[in-house]
Amino acid sequence: MVAVLAGAGGYVGWLQYERHQTQIASQQAVAAAVKYAVALTNFDSQAMDRNVATLRDGATGEFKQRYVKSNGSLRTVLLDHQAATQGRVVESVVKSASPDQVEVLLFVEQLVTNTDDPDAETDFSLVNMTMDKVDGQWLASKVQLR
Repeated sequence: MVAVLAGAGGYVGWLQYERHQTQIASQQAVAAAVKYAVALTNFDSQAMDRNVATLRDGATGEFKQRYVKSNGSLRTVLLDHQAATQGRVVESVVKSASPDQVEVLLFVEQLVTNTDDPDAETDFSLVNMTMDKVDGQWLASKVQLR
């Protein structure tokens, strides 16, 4: 009987620890996702290399590979049209979480200007971002516009 109670107590303790670790992961991943979304939505053609490095370094896995591959054509379009964007995360919410992966939904407001339309236009987007903990760092592994 004592062994059963000790085992049950250990299991409950482990569940509480796991829940606490997931809460910490959620907080850290949301902060990283907000920072990454701001980097994605703030762009100045005059600071192209810095923007690209920030986005590349904040990504992992298939998303990073796709970003690196598509960067050349995206770069050309943005430079040709002297595009500039200013974005901010209006709200964020955790959709699902574990200690090493968190899915975050972000509501983003973005002002966009370019040579074709120099008057700033405001766009609103929902961004679904999966953050993976890689070597102690939260990185974007999946980014989808909704």
